[in-house]
Amino acid sequence: MKKIILIATLAVGSLFAQVKGDMEVPYISYQIKMGHGFDAVQANCLMCHSFGYILNQGPQSRLFWSKKVDKMITHFKAPIMKDDKKTVVDYLFKHYGNGKLK
Repeated sequence: MKKIILIATLAVGSLFAQVKGDMEVPYISYQIKMGHGFDAVQANCLMCHSFGYILNQGPQSRLFWSKKVDKMITHFKAPIMKDDKKTVVDYLFKHYGNGKLK
């Protein structure tokens, strides 16, 4: 019982935290490579996450990018159409790929 009270106190306690003054969320600008397929990436990927998510993957193979896009479609229900999927994978591999197919 004591554990439940302690957990509830810790969970609810943060609701009463106050900050004096204004808070500012930092803006991070990412260098985005423009090219064929960027419109598809912007329409299908950037609606849910920042471009930083893509950059943080590092240079990857075509298979990696294809599986990553499949994961977004399957697990996160990204509304990427079949034609757009190929365009997105092509863009990611061309601009953020490592030149390897696998």
